[in-house]
Amino acid sequence: MSTRGERARRAGWWATLGVASLLTVMCVCLLFAAIRNDGAISAQLGTANATVDSVAFDRTIIHFETPDGIVHSPANGVLYPDGLAAGQLVRIEYDASDPELARVAGRSAALTLLPLGSFVFFTWLVAAPALWWLRRLGKRTRTEAAA
Repeated sequence: MSTRGERARRAGWWATLGVASLLTVMCVCLLFAAIRNDGAISAQLGTANATVDSVAFDRTIIHFETPDGIVHSPANGVLYPDGLAAGQLVRIEYDASDPELARVAGRSAALTLLPLGSFVFFTWLVAAPALWWLRRLGKRTRTEAAA
């Protein structure tokens, strides 16, 4: 019969494994989403010069004019905005069928590999020792209970 502490350790082990696995799956999904967005842009490529309106932690807002004379400002900002500053003029590539999807010219999903890979690495760098420690603690408790 398992004790309350043993059940708590087992639940902690599964919770740690679940959270680390969920974060890993989310990072992989983000990578595939970036690749899908790049594919959509490349399939119907449009280019333009855009002005950077604002730079914030979560998005960089731009506006640009398409050949049909319509000014677009993607609500979710531009993809791969690293190094941009407000007021800057930047060359962008966008999906001609959906100008809301735009990226800085010359940049691609490859730029997401380092931050996502680092995040997954550090997630497991924390989770693996925690899982090992919880497993070892459980084995020690079972050994002491048997003796």
